[in-house]
Amino acid sequence: MSEELKGAILQRDKQTYAIVPRLPLGLVTPEILEKIASVAKKYNIPIIKITSAQRLALVGINPESVNEIWKELGLDVGPAVEVCVHYVQACPGTTVCRFGIQDSLDLGGKLEKLFVGTALPAKAKMGISGCPFNCAEGLVKDFGAFGKKSGWTVSFGGNSGAKPRIGDIIAEDLSSDEVIELAKRCFDFYQKNSKGKERTARFIERIGIEEFKKAVLK
Repeated sequence: MSEELKGAILQRDKQTYAIVPRLPLGLVTPEILEKIASVAKKYNIPIIKITSAQRLALVGINPESVNEIWKELGLDVGPAVEVCVHYVQACPGTTVCRFGIQDSLDLGGKLEKLFVGTALPAKAKMGISGCPFNCAEGLVKDFGAFGKKSGWTVSFGGNSGAKPRIGDIIAEDLSSDEVIELAKRCFDFYQKNSKGKERTARFIERIGIEEFKKAVLK
């Protein structure tokens, strides 16, 4: 097909596609849900899957329908296979959760706007939790933070894939602004010093966490 298919991921059958709308932090409105339900019915989309990234994947789309569906949804593409920051996962934090200590939705939203889609040597994910229960799984994300009364604790180099790794704690008692600045330094150093397609977990294993901390901590 000559027309480029926006945000389309070819499926196992080699005939149909999936798309993943960008739903920052997994937050949706009734209007977004209505749009998704509407296109699913109109285009006979057989599967709507809630993903681990707190998004809704629409699966089994015929190629001629892909771009029309995007037009009707009016949503941005959520990176799913690109080499970049894919998403920020966040728990409800102090917004609604009785265990929340820090505002994870506020910090997560700021990180989402700054980093999602940013090109990197390999894919990366972020997890922001409002308390040490770590419901957003930051310790197995490339960059993570969880809240305590004294501030944010930050980790780097986590992975939950085929070779899991718990991220290293690199800083504690940070403000939200300090977390954002540290995230910038972490990804900048990783970008400049990693080897092709090297995930952050393997990068930290290779260079050592102490060398990494020397480079990114002020």
